[in-house]
Amino acid sequence: MTNNNPYNFLPMQPTGRNETDSANTYAPEDMIKIYEQQFLIPVPEEKLTEFLPALKVFYDIDNHTLDVSAIIFDAIADSSIIYNHKIKVGDYQILGGLIEEAIEYDEDNKGDEDVENEEIQAYTLECMRTFFINDVEIPYHFNLFIYGDGYSTLTKKETVLEKMYWFVRGRFEENLLDDTESNESLDSINEQLASLGIREMDLTTIDEIVSYVENNIIDDAMVEALNKLLDDAE
Repeated sequence: MTNNNPYNFLPMQPTGRNETDSANTYAPEDMIKIYEQQFLIPVPEEKLTEFLPALKVFYDIDNHTLDVSAIIFDAIADSSIIYNHKIKVGDYQILGGLIEEAIEYDEDNKGDEDVENEEIQAYTLECMRTFFINDVEIPYHFNLFIYGDGYSTLTKKETVLEKMYWFVRGRFEENLLDDTESNESLDSINEQLASLGIREMDLTTIDEIVSYVENNIIDDAMVEALNKLLDDAE
């Protein structure tokens, strides 16, 4: 750190001045970087009141410029900021072929006229989705179970992101099929994050990141690929 840049802000070249010549303007991609820095730079609590003014002075911007940065970020950025951590969805991989399964209706449903003597066609498929936390790439492996028009996922327990998922599950579900004692603790998860250069997280941050992962594990491109595999299998 230096005295004139104590927070190690990224130097950026303004594209000009605003209409009143009172603040700099920047290219959209640079405005996104400024906005990200506002939330991603670790700041000691006693320095919080000084941080935002220092950012605005360094870039010679005003509140309006920061507001515009937020709008641009929400409109075109492909990542999300969750409690001072940036998370981004990467590519997916289908790691194996479809494994055909057959599910019979249970005894309680056999009396229904519509389902009598029927089976639901089902498949399992090994998949992986890449996520980035603060630009660190972390794989997320899962087995996809496809049945009829629905699906479910079973996550592995190898990468720190997968362990975060089971940590959250273990906190909210008492009767997991697996042994909850094998799940990681908050301290051990933060140790693994630190080894990757990722700042520690509290419970709320981990909960929100796991929710983000679950909401983005399958996208339109992956659905299209899965539908093609299913069509070829029928």
